[in-house]
Amino acid sequence: MTEYKSPLHQTVTTTATDYWNDSCSIEELTYAIEHGAVGATTNPSIVLGVLKKEAHLWRDRIKQIITDNPTWTEDDVAWKLIEEMAVKGASLLQPVFEREKGRKGRLSIQTNPTYYRNAEAITRQAIHFNTLAPNMQVKIPVTKAGIAAIEEATYNGVNINATVSFCVPQVIAGAEAVERGLKRREAEGKPTADMSPVVTMMIGRLDDWLHVLEKRDKIVVSPGVCDWAGIACFKKAYPIFKQRGYRARLLAAAYRHHLHWSELIGGDVVLTIPYEWQVLFNASDVEVKERIDDPVPPDVLQSLCDHFSDFRRAYDEQGMTIEEFDTFGPTARTLRAFIGAYRDLTAVIRDTMLPNPDVK
Repeated sequence: MTEYKSPLHQTVTTTATDYWNDSCSIEELTYAIEHGAVGATTNPSIVLGVLKKEAHLWRDRIKQIITDNPTWTEDDVAWKLIEEMAVKGASLLQPVFEREKGRKGRLSIQTNPTYYRNAEAITRQAIHFNTLAPNMQVKIPVTKAGIAAIEEATYNGVNINATVSFCVPQVIAGAEAVERGLKRREAEGKPTADMSPVVTMMIGRLDDWLHVLEKRDKIVVSPGVCDWAGIACFKKAYPIFKQRGYRARLLAAAYRHHLHWSELIGGDVVLTIPYEWQVLFNASDVEVKERIDDPVPPDVLQSLCDHFSDFRRAYDEQGMTIEEFDTFGPTARTLRAFIGAYRDLTAVIRDTMLPNPDVK
């Protein structure tokens, strides 16, 4: 009898496509690895969600960190917690890392989102994160400052996950920054063969932004048109990466529907999928077949170009300058969300460190 393989397991065993778990949750990452995941990623929003979901696993540890470090601020405690969550996730992926000889099996940890304008601070934290575990990957935003940090951290041997990126100009800028860092290392005889950088396109967040514009600017398009925006940009960027030989792989994130998985199957790319979507995809009857080279429906692409100037900026390789990245709608919305989640996380730490006396 043929062994059953879930749709996601089929994806990674029958095509060049890899998938990661979009969380450092122990329960969720364990499930993902069982279904073929070869990596994981996290961000402030995810860490906050994991803490709420798995509070029983971390409550006593938070108290111990506070007790052991009487002069630490809530920010110090929060980052210690974030690091320990990342290291725990990395340990679950260590067998994959060893099996794949370092090319896969990494856990992505995100730099402080409040540093998005400070290349030196981002680089310093990235280099520190790289020492936490042998299979750590560091997320750096594709902002103006982030581009400089991506190059510098890569030069210092950090495996980069360029994130907070939503469009063709951003992923190309991220890949170019990685290449500059790798070439600087090679010029000095430093190793690069064990490095496996990725550049993320948060495809669902570009879709989200067009839905916002649809309502805000009273734009009328056919139902479902906006749900192709991120896919269109990803499919536009993928052949560019292959033709130019970028050593960073494209990674798709921010899932909103099954097309964010099914339309990208077959590419030499990474799909980082939230646990809830993994369960849905694995229970679905969506056929696992290569679609990465299938074009976006022409009428859909035309409608996106006709109605949304921000889509044209996102889709055109020259649509935005690096100086414009920080104020691009999806970038600003995502940074605000990540910074807000980070503040919420420190508030959780504060409630343990300095309980509210007004509440029993």
